[in-house]
Formats: sequence, C-alpha cells, structure tokens
Amino acid sequence: MAIEPQSIPAKKREEFGKGASRRLRRAGRIPGVLYESGVENYHFSVDRIEFTALVRSEGTNAVLELDLEGEKLLCMVKHVDQNMLTLDIDHVDLLGIKRGEKVVVEVPVVTEGEAHPDAVVLQEADVIEIEVDALAIPDELTVSIEGKQIGDQILASDIVLPAGAELTADPESLIVNITYFEEDAELEAAAAENEEGGAEGGATPDSAESDQKDDSAE
Repeated sequence: MAIEPQSIPAKKREEFGKGASRRLRRAGRIPGVLYESGVENYHFSVDRIEFTALVRSEGTNAVLELDLEGEKLLCMVKHVDQNMLTLDIDHVDLLGIKRGEKVVVEVPVVTEGEAHPDAVVLQEADVIEIEVDALAIPDELTVSIEGKQIGDQILASDIVLPAGAELTADPESLIVNITYFEEDAELEAAAAENEEGGAEGGATPDSAESDQKDDSAE
C-alpha cells in the first residue's frame, strides 16, 4: 500500500436516483458516496478508468485523496458495487479517515512454499481481519507452508502481522489446514459396480469375434 495516497479528481453530484446514475455511467463516470462520522455525506462522481486503475493497483482497501473540486479529502475504499455482466464498477462507497488513524480491514492471505509431497493444502480462509494504520494497510499477508506435514494447521494467531497492526479476528480461526487426499468409499463402490454392470451387459471381444466367424460360415 502506497504511503502517499493517489489524488483522484471528483465532481459533486447534484442529481440523484437510478436515472442520474445511469447517465453518469454512460458518460464514463462512477457515482459514489463519501461517509465520515460527524460530517455530512458527500455525493460525487469519478472517472471510471482512473478509479478502476486505482482499485486494481491498490486493492479493495485502497486509500486515496479525493479532490472534490479543490477540497482534499483523505479516504479509503469501503465498498465497491461491480456490474455482474461487464465487471465495471457501478458505484463506490468511501470512508473518510485521518492521518494516523487506525482502521479495521480484511487483508488477503496467500501461502508460499511447498508442503510435504503427500499432503493436501486446504486454505480455509482467504482474508484475515486486522486493525492497522490507514496509510500502512498491507496488500496481502504471506504465510509459509514450507515442509508442513499432514495434520499441521495454521491459525490466525500464527500469521506475522506488520509492525503496529493488531489481530481483530478470532485467534483460533483456521486459515490453512494440511491434510491428505481422502477417497470417497461410496463413490468408488458405485463406480466399480457400474463397470461390472457394463461388462455383464455387453458382448466381450472374444464373443463378438466368434459371432462374426459363425456369420461368415453361413
């Protein structure tokens, strides 16, 4: 996460409702709302290409400086509505923050390394909730599975957090489970039964060849 947030120009919205939002989207802009405790909500729009690039670069916890017609507002992305068909951002909610303020966010967890060759690695949680300085939110948290054996587990409390960050998720939350491949006995039995049924119901290669010889002799 960048220490100095990117500045994104914005325009105040004077019209509201679905019709006004559709017109903004057709014009290549994203409607949004900035929320901040004790302050009246700001309704704005931003350029779709510029804002989409920010989210792709900084992630869904992106911190930015909203330049609302000359007024500089520090904020972070709180929620993004994405069109299911086009995947374009249809609407964004921003949360006003202050420098030095800590925020509670969900950060992606990724694994690195190789577990034991016979082990199956199951990642039970893709994100973990932490409290961290708004200008120091990590893009992701990395946990090593190098050499892990069957039966090993990695809990939320095992993940190393950046300096100043605190775990707000349940410390006992299971993040990664090192297990083994377990065959489904019922599925295996059903498959074997189908194979046996097919062999009994169809002609074998030897019987088919015998039938052809008999037809030829006639």
